[in-house]
Amino acid sequence: MRAKRYVRLTGAALLALTSAVLTPWAWADAPPPPPAPSPGTPAVARAWPVGTHPAVLRGWEPPATLYGRGHRGVDLAAPAGTPVRAVAAGRVSFAGRVAGRGVVSVELTGTDLRTTYEPVAASVKKGDEVRAGEPVGTVEGTGSHCTVTCVHWGLLRGDTYLDPLSLLPPWLLHRGPSRLLPVLGVPLPQPRTPRSAMATAASVISAGSSAAPSSIRRTAASTIP
Repeated sequence: MRAKRYVRLTGAALLALTSAVLTPWAWADAPPPPPAPSPGTPAVARAWPVGTHPAVLRGWEPPATLYGRGHRGVDLAAPAGTPVRAVAAGRVSFAGRVAGRGVVSVELTGTDLRTTYEPVAASVKKGDEVRAGEPVGTVEGTGSHCTVTCVHWGLLRGDTYLDPLSLLPPWLLHRGPSRLLPVLGVPLPQPRTPRSAMATAASVISAGSSAAPSSIRRTAASTIP
């Protein structure tokens, strides 16, 4: 009986040990859940900061680390004095000078985003509410890091820099200069003969002059109702 009992106890111990080796410990800490993906940038912009479709001199180049090298925004070509507009509705959270450059920052309504513009001579102050397309200042002639005068446009969520162009909807991002297109079914306008030429041709025909060139007689005949 003792031998059988010993065998049963030994088998139970081995089974428990095997289970402990193959199964994760119940008291071990569970691995942390993966971080939730950051929400996308809503295309809430309704205007470019400057002009209607300015040249992008340098695009967004996110740094590899928080303090690494990169380009934390986009540079838009704009002459000094060009009005700088809020791309979307929001509230001015800063308007002043940083390191000698004029800076305006706007918190976008209904989002956790804020845009920055520099170098800008501000025409707004902290706390002002602005609408999309409303001027917040003008481009300063100095303080830019571009080779030509430009405005640096930035976008942040907290302390993280994002691509400002992602705020622009496709119809605004890819819109080119306006062109007049022909309207189907509507004839193109024809050049009109000056009234002085019509009067001269009419007088020649009414006088019955045979010396009048055939081109004048044809012109007068085609233009006089």
